[in-house]
Amino acid sequence: MKKRIFSGVQPTGNLHLGNYLGAIKNFVELNNDNNNDCIFCVVDLHAITVKQDPKELRDNIRETVATFIACGINPEKSIIFNQSSVSAHSEAAWLLSCVARMGWLNRMTQFKEKAGKDKEKVSVGLYSYPILMAADILLYEATHVPVGEDQKQHLELCRDIAQKFNNDYFAGDFFKVPEPLIQKEFSRIMSLKDGTKKMSKSELSDLSRINLTDDENLIINKIKKAKTDSLPIPSNSKELEMRPEAKNLLGIYSSLTNLSIDESVKEFSGKNFSQFKEKLSQVLVEKINPISDKIKKLNNDKEYLDRILLNGQKKANEFATNKLKKMQEIIGFL
Repeated sequence: MKKRIFSGVQPTGNLHLGNYLGAIKNFVELNNDNNNDCIFCVVDLHAITVKQDPKELRDNIRETVATFIACGINPEKSIIFNQSSVSAHSEAAWLLSCVARMGWLNRMTQFKEKAGKDKEKVSVGLYSYPILMAADILLYEATHVPVGEDQKQHLELCRDIAQKFNNDYFAGDFFKVPEPLIQKEFSRIMSLKDGTKKMSKSELSDLSRINLTDDENLIINKIKKAKTDSLPIPSNSKELEMRPEAKNLLGIYSSLTNLSIDESVKEFSGKNFSQFKEKLSQVLVEKINPISDKIKKLNNDKEYLDRILLNGQKKANEFATNKLKKMQEIIGFL
């Protein structure tokens, strides 16, 4: 049987290397596998848990679609749509919020990290969005969901909600319980300025990340200025555990070249970082430059991007609406 893959990406604009290596590169591989049916959602409803500028949000939705395509996702083979265009997501989220339990949400560590000390001032959406994420997945009967380390807990919640709904309403296996797809090799890309922090658009310095729209000169300059330490590259990967910046750069190289960390360490063992950075810059330019050029070209063709979203919305809406209707029948609505 084919796997049905569902994944979502927030339209934050100007996606970076961490987004590519942590998620989109994997999406492309899943898309190219004929044993998979893939659904890729631009999760704009999740984005508004924090205040957004309306014009920027619209532009970012299109840019996310452009990035998908520029990286190699085929819109003819996969469904690509934006979440807010399918109203079943919001309706199902409410129904599932009546099944989910406060204690489950209170255990979500990502909310605690994002809310910080001032929980009283964050939006209710930031607290409850894992339920919307569960709706996103369950509406499409997804069998597998690609997740990073920071989303594993949310997928566990989704599984709990699916099982509780099935049990509460004696619904058998109405909701399929999805399995996680976790990349075996390096997937968590850290800041170029601090190897202990995740690469993020929210970090003030643009030198902390490689954007997918960066040109050759920017990429080379950022890698040249990336933080390292004074020691040469070690002879084995265990020595990297106490050297976060070295581990991060070698991890980026490994992910781009499809090598294991051990293989990368062996290739550069004993060499200094200036030699390694030259090679890393070359590999990055070869990979990112074509993507950057395609993103810029696609961003100028809004009609094409909107057409992809509309086609995806029609397909997604049929799936999601049918599932929602069955949910409503099971619950007892007329």
